[in-house]
Amino acid sequence: MCGQIVSVVDVRSACVYVFPVTLHLIKLSVGTESIADLADWQKKRAAERKKKGGAGDIMHITRMTPKRADELLAAGSMYWVIKGQIAVRQRLLELRPVTRNGVPHCALVLDKTLVPTERRSHRAFQGWRYLDPKDAPRDLKRRGKMAELPEALHAELAQLGLI
Repeated sequence: MCGQIVSVVDVRSACVYVFPVTLHLIKLSVGTESIADLADWQKKRAAERKKKGGAGDIMHITRMTPKRADELLAAGSMYWVIKGQIAVRQRLLELRPVTRNGVPHCALVLDKTLVPTERRSHRAFQGWRYLDPKDAPRDLKRRGKMAELPEALHAELAQLGLI
């Protein structure tokens, strides 16, 4: 069902409601060591753009524009792979056309909030990929002693399959 538009017909009122199905993106966070590292990098880049007169939004610029925009913007997120593991997600807010050196690109505008997810190993790949919601890891809900673990230790335990 993912990747399709869902229609619901209300027979009593003869109305048809069309809802896009949610879809996510997945992307490697190259060069970052942790979620905090990704957050710092994003804040620095946003501050640089703002200093140059831009909006200062958190965004990732990509050469290819996703074709399934309606599905991505229907509550979709960007899932970041850090050091071989899906580690965190950010809500996709907008797909904005931008130009770099005369070449059209797409700015994936992201929410500032980084939501840690349950760690899951993921192989390396280039660019971004669509991620079906059924394949996306759940948001991390660390409680008790798990909440006190440093991020690096949590990542290592997940890699070993212990959590």
